[in-house]
Order: sequence, then C-alpha cells, then structure tokens
Amino acid sequence: MATTQKLLTFSLLLDHHHPTLSFPSFLSSKPHNHKLSSKFSPVAFNATRALYTHSSTSHKLFTPPITVSRPSSSFLQMGPHEACSSREITVKSSVSESGGTSTLSQTVFGIAHLIISLGIILATDKILKKAFVAAAIRFPSALFGMFCIFSILVILDSTVPAAATGLMNFFEPALIFIQRWLPLFYVPSLVVLPLSVRDIPAASGLKICLIIVGGWLATLCVAGYTAIAVRKMVNTEMTDAEPMAKPPPFSTIEVWTWTGIFLISFVTALLYPTILGTSARTCLPFLLASTVLGYMVGSGLPSDVKKVFHPIICCAVSADLAALAFGYFSRSGLDPVLGCYLTKASSNPGAGDVLMGFLGSVILSFAFSMFKQRKLVKRHAAEIFTSVIVSTIFSLYSTALVGRLLGLESSLTISILPRCITVALALSIVSLFEGTNSSLTAAAVVVTGLVGANFVQATIDKLRFRDPIARGIATASSAHGLGTAALSSKEPEALPFCAIAYALNGIFGSLLCSVPAVRQSLLAVVG
Repeated sequence: MATTQKLLTFSLLLDHHHPTLSFPSFLSSKPHNHKLSSKFSPVAFNATRALYTHSSTSHKLFTPPITVSRPSSSFLQMGPHEACSSREITVKSSVSESGGTSTLSQTVFGIAHLIISLGIILATDKILKKAFVAAAIRFPSALFGMFCIFSILVILDSTVPAAATGLMNFFEPALIFIQRWLPLFYVPSLVVLPLSVRDIPAASGLKICLIIVGGWLATLCVAGYTAIAVRKMVNTEMTDAEPMAKPPPFSTIEVWTWTGIFLISFVTALLYPTILGTSARTCLPFLLASTVLGYMVGSGLPSDVKKVFHPIICCAVSADLAALAFGYFSRSGLDPVLGCYLTKASSNPGAGDVLMGFLGSVILSFAFSMFKQRKLVKRHAAEIFTSVIVSTIFSLYSTALVGRLLGLESSLTISILPRCITVALALSIVSLFEGTNSSLTAAAVVVTGLVGANFVQATIDKLRFRDPIARGIATASSAHGLGTAALSSKEPEALPFCAIAYALNGIFGSLLCSVPAVRQSLLAVVG
C-alpha cells in the first residue's frame, strides 16, 4: 500500500512543478537595468573585435579565436555592427545552454523537494495511525498529529520565527500538491456507490436525499446568520488576509501521459489478469488513470457546464465507465471490478484505497493553513468559533432528529450524521459508533459537498449574506471542501474564512463526538 502510494505520488508530481527560467549569475549581477544586447560593446583587440561587458564589480572579456587573414579578407571588411552581432550570437548561445542546465537542475530539485516534504507528511500519518491502533485509542490519529504540528509552529514562531517560516516554506510544495488533488481523495466513495446503496431500500434512499439537501440548506442558514449576529456585536473591522497559493492548471502533457498509462494498463490487465499478483493490483493502474483523467477533463469544462456536471461527478463517471468496459471485455461483470477499486485491505489495495490513503495528510495540512491565517483567526475569533460550534452542533443533532422523525433506520441515520464534515474526519467519527456503513457516510459527505458547490453562491445571494466572513463560514460549515472550492474560485476574499471554517468544523465535530456522553445523547435522539 505504502509503495503504491509512493508510485502514485511520483507520477502525479512529474508535471506538478513548473520551474521558472533563471539566468546564470554572471548575467544577472545587480545593479543593472540594461538589456542583454546593451551590456556588450565592441573593443578593438589585436586586429579583431572583442565584446566588453560592463559589471559593477569586474570587467569580463570575451575574445574570439584570432584568425590570420589577408588584408582583402571579407572578415576585415565587415562593418563594426556585423562583427559585434556575430560575437553576440556566440555569447547568447552560451547563455542559452547555461540557462537550460539551470532549468533542468531546478526541476530535479523541485521534484526532490516535493517527494521529501510530501513523504514526511504521509509517513507521519501512517506512523500515528499504527500507534493509535496499537494503543487502542479511538481518537482520530491525524487530528492529534495536526494539533502537534500546529503547536510546534506556534512555539517556533514565538521563540525562533525564522525556523517557523523555514518549516512553512519547506512543506509548501506538499501543501500545494494536496490542494491540487484534494477532490480526487473524495471520489472513491462515489465510484463504488452502486455497491454501497444496493441493500438500501428506495424509500430510505429518498429520505437520506431529503436529509442531505434540507440539512445543507438549514446548516448554511444557521452558520451564516450566527456569523452576521456576532459580527454586529463585536463590530471588528476586516483586514487583508495572508495570500493563499493556488495550484497550477493541468497541462496537455499530463493528460496525454495519463491517457497512455490508462491504455497500456487496460490492455495489459485484459491479457494478463493477475500479472501483478492479484486482480485488484492488476486493475489498479487503469482504474487510477481513468479517475485522474476524469478529474482533469472535468476541471477543464466551461463554468456553465460545471454547475451541472461537477468535476468530481465527471471523475466518478469516468472510473465507472472504465470499470464497466473492463467488466464487459473480460466477461467478469461490473461488481467484481468495483470490488477491486476499493478493497479496504492494506495488503491488497485498489485504486480507491490508494486515493483515500491521502485523507490523513489532508487533516495534517490543516495545521499549516491555520497557522498561516493565525492573525485572521485571532482577529475574528468570536465570529469564527461561535459560528462553527453552533453550526456543527446543529448539523449533528438536527440530522439525528430528522432521521428519527422520517422513520429512517437508526444505522443509516448514524451513518450520515457527519454529513457536513470533511470525509477524512467523518469516517473517523462514524467509526466511533457501532453498525455503521462507512461507504454510505463518505457518499453522503461528498453529495452534500456537491449540492453546496452547485447552489451555494446563488443561495447566499438570495439570503443576502453580503459580508465575506459570513459567506465563507456559511459555505464551509455546510458544504466543507467542495463548497469552499466552488465559492473561493469566484470570491477569493472569502477563501481564508472558508479554509478556516472548513478545518475547524471537522476538528470540533471530531472532538465533540469523541466524548462518550455526546455519542450517547446522539444515539438517544436517533432512537
């Protein structure tokens, strides 16, 4: 499992790093404001012309080979500008070669930096998970790791600020990588949804959909109006937040690379069904490639199309179509292929297991985003914490109550309790209860996010939420990461508040459900 994740990480990051061309140091000495061609002036030297470059520290002389020629030689008859141009071409050629070498070294260094920083985060998550399992601790291990990282950053910032800044800069490539591929980590639950809902009666499915849609709207209203009420009481003036880096778009090379991986691995799996030892491992490359390709294609769709056909839906459909095609050509059917997609066995992982293996790193990354926006959190602590706490409590208990009123089975109601909390922590929360369906939990969380991503902006406009704080908190508290991504793409001023509420909502929900008395009260409401 760990080896497969490392292979996935390396293949995803090949086109993740985009270095900037930098010139050699002897051409970028400061101070100067001249163009390259203006830096060189012809100087007579031994019957030829040399290029003399000016520098603030030294003079560097470029001399061409001395050629013995007759007085009638065409070289001696060349005008001064032609001779200078000839030498400039030679110099520029050497500059281009040096620049190419520098770019290559930067690319290699960038990839190595990303592998190391992301590897440390993944390894930390795995070590903590094993330690908590060995100690029989039911508290989410990734959440504990996030608190530890955040505490370390705060302590360093108060004692050695340069060390805290250096630590943030070191993990920046890994954080951008996680942000770029975040929606992919939510997809496996949607891909295997046909298997998850097979045993759920149609009437129960309709009740779950009603709870998800109605619960999203109710939670959004509670979070938004709470933020507005607290804002009016504290009347804190808004200030600019720390800028948040955006991941680069997908390139054509990435699309063609993953297309090649899909075609080769698909044909190989058809011809040699167990070439990698098991069916799940053999199907892993083409199912993973189909998932990634679906996300890339969905991300490139026009904005109007995305409102109806979200990239995550495109992603899930792409993986299901690949599974359907393989099941048809191999005559094995769809169900066995979907079973290979998400095996939930570390010794025999599928494509979905690899993707969901990154969920712990998402929680750990919350520490860095919260630390980066610590000044904003401190300034607007009253609005943020009050809204998050109220909306989280409301979401959990209202879901339990409405499920009971609608007559939904208790096991299904408990499975969808953390519908407004990010997948990684929602799965940890339902694991605290007995007899739950974790696949249904993940699907409910993703569907809630999709509803929010498609309708959140129009809804908060209708509700007249004008304040960026209220808009950001309401969106993240009701539709977690997917709603955050949808709103922040159009309203960047709300992004910091979305990111903070998104993290705190999951953190507080996990802490709340870790208390036995709270779990018992929720079970009492469910009935």
